[in-house]
Amino acid sequence: MTLKVKMMEKSPGVFHLAPVGSIDTASAPILEGEVNRALAASPRAMVFEMAGVDYISSMGVRVVIKTKKELARRGARFAMVEVPPPVKRVFEIINALPREEIFRSVEELDDYLSAMQKKVREGEG
Repeated sequence: MTLKVKMMEKSPGVFHLAPVGSIDTASAPILEGEVNRALAASPRAMVFEMAGVDYISSMGVRVVIKTKKELARRGARFAMVEVPPPVKRVFEIINALPREEIFRSVEELDDYLSAMQKKVREGEG
């Protein structure tokens, strides 16, 4: 199956990328190309919606980690949502992403971000 990636700017500077298919050696450049398009727009945050991913290889993991590092370098946020159990297990095995960057759903991510912003407003963060 060829990888398809839908990219949406859900709010100003917040890009959601939704890959569908396998992210392997052959298809990782497709995801990387969409990431680069989003990075060109100087995002404040990037969210990978992973529900449609049925397999990820080390090349796919490399794209995710490289994206996370580039966003951190720019002071932007990164998160993954709706990660299928087999794909989530890959990230757990290699201990590549902190648990706080993987969310069950977009709603859970939004709740987390709201709580973080509330703490900042109240002077706790």
